[in-house]
Amino acid sequence: MRPRILKSDSPAFRRFLATLIERRSGSGSNVDAVVSAIIDEVRRRGDRALIEMTERFDRVHLTPARIRVSAAEMEAARASLAPGDRRALELAARRIREFHRRTMEHSFFYRDRLGTRLGQMVRPIERVGIYVPGGQGAYPSTVLMNAIPARVAGVSEIVMVSPPSSEGERAVVLAAARIAGVDEFYRVGGAHAVAALAYGTKSIRAVDKIVGPGNAFVQAAKRMVYGAVDIDKMAGPSEVLIIADDSARPAWVAADLIAQAEHGSGDESALMLTPSAAMAARVADEVERALADLPRAESVAQVFARRGAMVVVGDLEEAFELANRIAPEHLELEIEDAARWAGRIRNAGAAFIGERSPAPLGDYLAGPNHVLPTGGSARFASPLGAYDFLKRTSIIEASERTIHELGPAVARLARLEGFEAHARAIELRLEVRGANGGPPGSRRKRRLARGAGSRKTARSV
Repeated sequence: MRPRILKSDSPAFRRFLATLIERRSGSGSNVDAVVSAIIDEVRRRGDRALIEMTERFDRVHLTPARIRVSAAEMEAARASLAPGDRRALELAARRIREFHRRTMEHSFFYRDRLGTRLGQMVRPIERVGIYVPGGQGAYPSTVLMNAIPARVAGVSEIVMVSPPSSEGERAVVLAAARIAGVDEFYRVGGAHAVAALAYGTKSIRAVDKIVGPGNAFVQAAKRMVYGAVDIDKMAGPSEVLIIADDSARPAWVAADLIAQAEHGSGDESALMLTPSAAMAARVADEVERALADLPRAESVAQVFARRGAMVVVGDLEEAFELANRIAPEHLELEIEDAARWAGRIRNAGAAFIGERSPAPLGDYLAGPNHVLPTGGSARFASPLGAYDFLKRTSIIEASERTIHELGPAVARLARLEGFEAHARAIELRLEVRGANGGPPGSRRKRRLARGAGSRKTARSV
């Protein structure tokens, strides 16, 4: 299957671009209706609903005792890994941990000129649920990318859900959970697992936040439970956009496009923008050649048929304008002097600068997170980081001088908004000061004076 080649000024490309932008509108009423019913069922019937839905959707029979993966099972899976596989996971874990320590936020406090103590107290969320997809593959990397930043942030309880496989236990996923420090692991996935994390069942205690990627049903469920819990972002099917010029290697560009298209949902997108018609043709040829012996060629071909294209643009300036409009999850720059052009990037989940920086490097162990904003949400959202597992509390500790100097303005602003009680709450404090009289600090002097007078009277009696 040879991918289509489009010109950026053609009606065909405008229609193609519209289908990409359309993905931002949501999951669709049919998905929402199904997910709403699933959430209601889990809320009403708890574990029984989880067991029935796991059998229906995953073709795996669970019992209440088998919903949870034990710590011993996770450790046994870790110990059973081939040494090379275990070392690769541990290397990834170290690099992810090292990077995410740098994404931490910290508490701060200061005093203003009035003596008011102000600040922000940063604390970790106590209990977090992480969702790890199943589908056609096992994703130990997603375990690491979700759990390690939570552990770095200081989360007390990390709860993982992932759909079981009808083909047997995914030992590498269990092993990754052990390496990443997961506290609880449950063999459930899909929208019903999200509902269980949000509202709780007999086996699964509710969490405070849910993070992680998933299909349209998982993302719809996350959106619907928001408010009962926090969520990270709408992380949907994988996307890659590559800007390439004549200096790029066609086989490398083709390989990177295919890499993000092979996830298996069929909703991924793979797009190249280039000012060179010759490069577009060469990359299309390389994609066709590579698909000839690729294990998942059929699902990759489906992606290129639906949301894949080689697009010939007028120049690199236009390429960056389009890239920023599309706001892809992964943006690769395979152009000459790529670092010089990096400043043009405004909207992307992750940017890979230069031909030796393919997206799969970031997918596994470069360090930055591979849970990224998709569907154009890179216009306003960020990659998952330790900061996503922190909450902030504002600190305000006012002095007498604060109330004296700021209080009248606060009362005036409160009355502008029609809130008399707000104004009176301030003015009561101003009245106390007025009754005492004098500038800040004079009350202490009067107390000392009254104390001295009392002692003098006592001596004279």
